Amino acid sequence: MLNIEDIKNEYDNILAQLSNPELVSDWEKFEELAKKKLSIEIILNKYSQLEEVRKEIKESQSLILAKEDPEIVNLAENELSQLIAKEKLLEEELITLQERGLDPEEKHDQNTDPSKKDKHSAAIIEIRAGTGGEEAALFASDLYRMYSRYASLEGFKQKVLDSRATSIGGIKEITFEISDGNVFSKMKYEAGVHRVQRIPSTEKSGRIHTSTATVAVLPKPKKTEIKIRPDELKVDLYRSSGPGGQNVNKRETAVRITHLPTGIVVTSQTERNQLKNKENALSILEAKILEKKQTEEEKALAGERKTQVGGAKRVEKIRTYNFPQDRITDHRLKKNWHHLEEIMDGKLDKIIKTLQKELEN
Repeated sequence: MLNIEDIKNEYDNILAQLSNPELVSDWEKFEELAKKKLSIEIILNKYSQLEEVRKEIKESQSLILAKEDPEIVNLAENELSQLIAKEKLLEEELITLQERGLDPEEKHDQNTDPSKKDKHSAAIIEIRAGTGGEEAALFASDLYRMYSRYASLEGFKQKVLDSRATSIGGIKEITFEISDGNVFSKMKYEAGVHRVQRIPSTEKSGRIHTSTATVAVLPKPKKTEIKIRPDELKVDLYRSSGPGGQNVNKRETAVRITHLPTGIVVTSQTERNQLKNKENALSILEAKILEKKQTEEEKALAGERKTQVGGAKRVEKIRTYNFPQDRITDHRLKKNWHHLEEIMDGKLDKIIKTLQKELEN
């Protein structure tokens, strides 16, 4: 029988342990607690949905008992049967979640046809401003907004793991995670160099500038895919900084992790909470270790996966966004799309579907 109070107490206990500054030296325990915290959050979220449904059931029952308006009573009776069915389903899901301790990826993978899904569902995306100075940083910000809006339209979850902004609203670099769907299969062909041609807002003469930004799309590893030993990590804490490099936090909440065997260095400073920054940094690190492993395997296979686009292929110019001509050109497909502003507002679906169709193995 589900005892939500015991689960809440367990969650509070985990938060207390994760808040212990000494835990930074025991990364294995930190990772174990962080993953358990995510599993419990799924259960608590599901319980919150159940409580809301139960509240709606009481409201419908009150309307039926009041008998003030036959039409309202009829609507309430129809709604009540649906709500009761939903209540039963949520109760069953809660029992299953508690028994299995599912994480977000495992939860999503239930009742899915394995033959029709990628091995990896979630993706970690990294956008960096390229050539073009401040205009390139503004373009990187526009790309992030485009992918963020696309994720919202598709019903995906998103979370910023690390970012560095400029003083006028651009982005030097940003790393974010998109999950709760077959995200990687949709986003993997976005990896590469994106080029923009437009008149910058700072340009007084009306001259068209060309700038670039790079996009890397990394699959988020499954739990058992990447194992990191605590003695392989060097963890540094420092104060987070804002645009221009000024310190924005008096406490050392930003985290830098160096993976000693590979030399990979990752950071996270977006949160004001050291714990959350550690979790974010670890997510980035796991994805980058997996990327390195896959790149080495691809080299060994001597090009058997020619159409696979990953974070390592950032030098390839894949797309041009031509604002004066209201046109997006994908250079791999040699195809154009118009209504550029709509696409930049997240309506990427037609482009992504075309890429999937023509570039899949």
